[in-house]
Amino acid sequence: MTFDYTQPYASARSPVFAKNVIATSQPLATQAGIDALRKGGNACDAALAAAITLTVVEPNNNGLGSDAFALIWDGKSLQGLNASGRTPSKLDPSYFEGKTSMPQRGWPSTTIPGAVSAWVALSERLGRLPFQSLFEHAIHYAREGFLVGPKTAPYWHHAAHQFRDYASFQSTFVGPEGPPNPGDLKRLPDHATSLTDIAATKGESFYRGALAEAMVRDAAAHDYPLTMNDLANHQPEWVPPISATLGSSELFEIPPNSQGLMALIALRILDRLGILGYQLDSADSIHLQAEAIRLAYDTVSQELADSSSMRVTPEDLLTDRFIRTLSDQVSLEQAGQPLSPLPASDTVYLCAADEHGMMVSFIQSNFRGFGSGIVVPGTGIAMQNRGSGFVLKEGHPNRVAGGK
Repeated sequence: MTFDYTQPYASARSPVFAKNVIATSQPLATQAGIDALRKGGNACDAALAAAITLTVVEPNNNGLGSDAFALIWDGKSLQGLNASGRTPSKLDPSYFEGKTSMPQRGWPSTTIPGAVSAWVALSERLGRLPFQSLFEHAIHYAREGFLVGPKTAPYWHHAAHQFRDYASFQSTFVGPEGPPNPGDLKRLPDHATSLTDIAATKGESFYRGALAEAMVRDAAAHDYPLTMNDLANHQPEWVPPISATLGSSELFEIPPNSQGLMALIALRILDRLGILGYQLDSADSIHLQAEAIRLAYDTVSQELADSSSMRVTPEDLLTDRFIRTLSDQVSLEQAGQPLSPLPASDTVYLCAADEHGMMVSFIQSNFRGFGSGIVVPGTGIAMQNRGSGFVLKEGHPNRVAGGK
């Protein structure tokens, strides 16, 4: 293949214009969103129908045990929703005694899953369609099957080996036939049953009913202190977004514990370095971007935590004075001190907009890969491993603790 300098980017797709639009990483999920719009739903309904479907057709990145974050422009104002869960209230740092780092797998790497609560909160505040109608495509694909995509299958094979000792993961996602190949028909019947229960109870089963009991029962079997009260007390948080400017543009993110602060710090550094004055994709431009991201990541790795535990505020880390101390470390002549490799993450992103001006930017995440490897028996609930992002270092604002 010969590189064409007139088309420097891999994609040469034309822009799409329409009154109502949705974009996701999976065609079946996109179709679910389109159908929601055709039924008279708005951008919020479309985003939710797609997100719920993605838990079925792209389980390597998200699932029923995921977290979620959303930014919503309702036509008049911007709102943020943080639906990431906390650790169990009775989890003490001594639980990890003898370990040098947080576990990446198993129940100890999990936090309370918040995606389901995001679906309920968004539907109640901003949606038009009946909540149950948002689940139709997802339940159909989980029960009747869907064709596994060419990008999803390799991750599925990797997880089948990675979690070979996790019996419930194997029975749910692998089975006697082995992990699916591209084009294979895959059914997730337990997932279908749980989706039906969540839809019928508007999430109550997941946080206070039979599904909650199943999670607590499996956690107890693995000596993890998750309780019914922990699940019942979970609430997604409506939060004011934080922002930073780059040139004449203002960019918004969810505040901590979201990692969106890292992007804003990097943008502020680049703005001060005059990135818009450099030729796009030039060596200098790419170098400055790499340096800004490096410094931003180093900052949040030291300071980012549950907002109530941070030593400084997000605003402190975005002040001109602090950004100047970071940008002054950047040289066009050499790279800064290297960081350890950035951790891999696995997340779905989708966005939707409608003819009435509503726009939704939505993230739903297992955190890494298929998550913790924990699948609650008989439910299809695959738990994320966001808890692995805590640290064990005493005095660090992001040190693991109960209810954090």
